Amino acid sequence: MRDISVFDVIGPNMIGPSSSHTAGALRIARMAQAMVQSKIRSVRFVLYGSFARTYKGHGTDRALLAGILGYGPEDLRIRNAYTYAEEAGIEYRFDIDTANQDAHPNTVEIVITEESGRKLSVVGESIGGGSAVLKRLNGIDIALSGEYQTLLVEQRDEPGVLAYITACLGEEQINIAFLRMYRENRGEAAYTVIEVDGEISEGVVDKVKQHPAVGNVTLIQL
Repeated sequence: MRDISVFDVIGPNMIGPSSSHTAGALRIARMAQAMVQSKIRSVRFVLYGSFARTYKGHGTDRALLAGILGYGPEDLRIRNAYTYAEEAGIEYRFDIDTANQDAHPNTVEIVITEESGRKLSVVGESIGGGSAVLKRLNGIDIALSGEYQTLLVEQRDEPGVLAYITACLGEEQINIAFLRMYRENRGEAAYTVIEVDGEISEGVVDKVKQHPAVGNVTLIQL
C-alpha cells in the first residue's frame, strides 16, 4: 500500500484542517521562488516543529516543492511535485530539526542555490488558513506576507535611498499601504519591503534599480 497524504483526501485546493501545513507552506516557497534571479540548481528545506513531524503525511513536502516550481495552490501538478522538480533538474533535500524549541510550530528555512552560484536563504512561518510570513531573508529579520503586491528592494543602507524609492512609486501615483526597512548594521545591507494598493509596473521596478545603492529588486505578486 502507498502512503495517503492530505492531497489525496482534500485535493489541490488545499482546503481543510491542514491548510497551514500545505497552502501556507506552498505560499512560503512561492515567495522564495519569486526572489530567484536565475535557474534553480538545488534547494534545501529545513523543517521545524510540526512541519518536521508531519511533513510527509500532510503533503508539506510536495507543497514546498510545488511553490519552488512556481505553482499556485489549485495547480493539479502539486500531486506530482517530486517528478516535476526532477524533470526541471532541481536537486532537493528535506532536513529535520527537532532541537530548536524556539521556532514557530510551522517553520521552514529554504536555502536555494542558483546555477549562477548565488544563494538565497529565507525563513518562513505558516500562520494558519493558508497565510504565511517570511521572517528572515539572508540572515536579516523581515516581515513579508505576500498578501499585497510587494516591492522588495535589496540595498545599501545609505541616506536618500528610501526617499528615492518612494519617489519612484509616487511619480506613478502608486499608493503605499505598508513600508518597512530592515537592516542589521548601519551602512550595510538592508531590505525595503513596500506593499501597495494596485499594481507596480516593470517600468517602476527598472527605475528603482537605477539608484547606485540598489541591488536586486523583486516584484512579488502571488
